[in-house]
Amino acid sequence: MEAALKASAGGGLDQLLDGLAARRARSVGRAISLVEDAAGPAAELIRRVYPRVGQARVVGITGPPGAGKSTLVERLARAIRARGETVGVLAVDPTSPFTGGAILGDRIRMQSLATDRGVFIRSMATRGALGGLSRATPDAVDLLDAAGFDWVLVETVGVGQDEVDVVRGVDSVLLVTVPGLGDDIQAIKAGVMEIADVFVVNKADREGVERTCRDLEGMLALSHQEGWQRPILRTVASRGEGIAELLEATESHRRYLIESGELALRRQARLRMRVETLLKERVLAAADRGDRLEREVARSLAEHQDPYHTAELLFAEVVAEERGLER
Repeated sequence: MEAALKASAGGGLDQLLDGLAARRARSVGRAISLVEDAAGPAAELIRRVYPRVGQARVVGITGPPGAGKSTLVERLARAIRARGETVGVLAVDPTSPFTGGAILGDRIRMQSLATDRGVFIRSMATRGALGGLSRATPDAVDLLDAAGFDWVLVETVGVGQDEVDVVRGVDSVLLVTVPGLGDDIQAIKAGVMEIADVFVVNKADREGVERTCRDLEGMLALSHQEGWQRPILRTVASRGEGIAELLEATESHRRYLIESGELALRRQARLRMRVETLLKERVLAAADRGDRLEREVARSLAEHQDPYHTAELLFAEVVAEERGLER
């Protein structure tokens, strides 16, 4: 495993961990690359850093394309740094990172923070993963947390109601929208509306902001949610307006999570999701060893067997093999 790490990350595991603990940007970047590529040492890396995980405030920023999420994240990062705290930013894209394509255009402004040693910015590709998050995002969050960043901001792809996975990957969710979306707010209601902890109406200097806020208030009134009362805040991120209030609302939500015990429940749900994902991947990989899955599916089709029978057969074989390996 050490040899594999040297080949893929340019140094030993201990050296990489030392650099991570010191928040050296190069080491943090190499560590995230390992988990993105699912390289051999990735699992061992997460095992080694996991005892230090759990201190960071992990906040997801989601919403439709064009809502100004990247500008909002940049302003939040500046406000956090003004308080003397550190921040890691994970910007999840539907394409490969650093392609220079239009989808990354708004993120160029975040590079003004790149020289700040208290800020780390990484763009990650979804690589086909649904739900607005990259497959490696939870591991990357752990790495930034273990590196000692006080805040981890996760900006999602911005694809609409399919982004519900973000709620299981962060502590607090900021849903960003803008005036003028009209019926689009109704369109995303069944998805991300329910996962928001704080609503942000960005570009609030535009016409129609009052209507947008009223629409959101009406939806919240119908939800009959107990406990945390989700605020609706107005921002003009391009001018830094409303950022201080947004940061305070996010802090208030964290206090609520801690006092109510909800933070522990959310983190347990996050861990369960990750364990389930790893189990599924392990079972599927074992079932498909030597193209066995493809062969069994072809045989099942030829013999007109139902998919439940085929799945049960493959699962039984996987369990038998694992027991054999344990012996």
